[in-house]
Amino acid sequence: MARIQHLAISSQDPEKQADFLKKVFGWEEIRRLDNPRARGVVLTDGAINISVLYFKQDQLDRGMDFTGPHHFGVYVDDLESTANRCLQNGAVPYSELPEDPGEKAKNYRSKRSDKFKGFEQCLFDIADEPWIGAAATKQAAK
Repeated sequence: MARIQHLAISSQDPEKQADFLKKVFGWEEIRRLDNPRARGVVLTDGAINISVLYFKQDQLDRGMDFTGPHHFGVYVDDLESTANRCLQNGAVPYSELPEDPGEKAKNYRSKRSDKFKGFEQCLFDIADEPWIGAAATKQAAK
């Protein structure tokens, strides 16, 4: 079974939002990031990756001042067959994202996850490698 391992929260001030979440819930900061798509703070609750981000482009068509849940990421056993099922069920690949040429070298996974817009334009990622701070075993995806 596929498992949610990633939640992205859109914030106008991700550093302050992350500080709030760390103080209130005791979540641990994993790292900070700043790339052509977003800047922010990556947290974990010990089970999933929670990224609090200021997005540098409007991926949701809700305006640049939107705050709140942005997208989720699902850890899957078979990336290719899951991507095919996404397409067969009406999801559309979302690849309009800028990338820093050196980003993969500093990334915590060998590749970025695949991003789609599904039903009602809901944005989500699928990946066959775990998000940083999330349970890393394949058993988590079964």
